[in-house]
Amino acid sequence: MTSVSRLRRVLATSAIVASAMSILTGCASSDDSGDTIRFALDWTPNTNHTGLYVALQEGFFSDAGLNVEVLPYNNTSPDTLVDAGNAEFGTSFQDSATFSRAAGAQTVSVLAPLQHWATGIGVKADRADIASPKDLDGKTYAGFGDPGERETLRQVIRNNGGTGDFETVVLGTSAYEAVYGGQADFTVSYFAWEGVEAARRGTPMRYFHYTDFGFPDAYAIVVNGNEKWLAEHPEQARKFVQALQRGYQVAADDPDRGAQALIAANPGVFSDEELVVESQRMLAADYMKDASGRVGNQTRELWAGYSGFLYEHGLLAGPDGKPLTTEPDWSTYFTDEYLATP
Repeated sequence: MTSVSRLRRVLATSAIVASAMSILTGCASSDDSGDTIRFALDWTPNTNHTGLYVALQEGFFSDAGLNVEVLPYNNTSPDTLVDAGNAEFGTSFQDSATFSRAAGAQTVSVLAPLQHWATGIGVKADRADIASPKDLDGKTYAGFGDPGERETLRQVIRNNGGTGDFETVVLGTSAYEAVYGGQADFTVSYFAWEGVEAARRGTPMRYFHYTDFGFPDAYAIVVNGNEKWLAEHPEQARKFVQALQRGYQVAADDPDRGAQALIAANPGVFSDEELVVESQRMLAADYMKDASGRVGNQTRELWAGYSGFLYEHGLLAGPDGKPLTTEPDWSTYFTDEYLATP
C-alpha cells in the first residue's frame, strides 16, 4: 500500500460521522495548557492506525499531559495538512512523503509504523497463465493513478524477465472487483486488508511480493510531522512520538489488544470485526517490527532504496515543478530523534 487509495473502504456516511464524533469526544485530556496536537488521518480508521487508537484508548497521550485531536479524513491529504500547519502530525506513506518533501513540503517522517512493503501484485489464484510477474506482459492492470505505481510495476516485471509492457485502467477502489470479476488481470493489493478480505469472501488471490523480485523494500506507513512545529515544541514532540510509538509497540506485541482498541474507539464502523483482528495479527507478525523487535525506527538505507528509485526514474519534481536533477539527501527525509531510547 504505497498509497492510501489501496486500502480505502467504502463505508456508510453515518458510520464515518459517528466514528469522527466518538474520536473527537474521546481525545480530550486533562492538559491545562490549552495546546492541542492535531493528527490527520489518511482515510477512515483502519489497522494502519491501530497504534494511535491504543495510545488514545489506554491513556498514553493523557499520561504524557498531551491533548490530542484526531482529524477525520476529508479529501485533503495529511501531507498537505501537515505542511500547511493545519495538523502537527499525520499518517503518510514513503512514496507520498517523498513526493511531498521533494516538492518543498516542510514535513519530516518521525516514525515508521510498518517496516516493510505491505502491498504487492495481486492476481486471482486460479489464473494458471500468470505464474510470475513476467506473465503480466500484455495484461490489463486495474490501478489507482498513484505517482510511481506504473514504474514500480514495470521494474518488478522487468526484474523477472518481462518487458514491463501492460495496459492500465484507473479504477480506484473498483480495481479489486474488476480483478475478482475478470474484467482486469491484476492490481495492487494491501495484504492485511484486501488480502484477508478476499480470502474471507471466497475469492482467493495469489500475490507477488516486490522484494522477491529484486525491488527495494520500503516503509509502507510513516508518520509525518511539521518541521516548524517540531523545532518550536521539541519536548511536546518527543512526548507525542514516544506515546504513539508505545501504542504501536503494544499493537505489534499484542495484536488482539490492538485490534480491540481500534474497534472500541470506532463503534459501528467495522461490519466484520474478525477482519480487523486478522489484519492486525498479520501486520504484527510480518510488518511492524524491525529485526530487534522494535516499532518505529527508520534507516537511511531503506529511504534511499525506494525513494532513490523514484528519483532515478525522473518521477520527483522540485518546488518549481521541474524534475529533480540532484538526488536528495535521504537522511533529511526522516528523523529518529523523538523516538524512545532502546
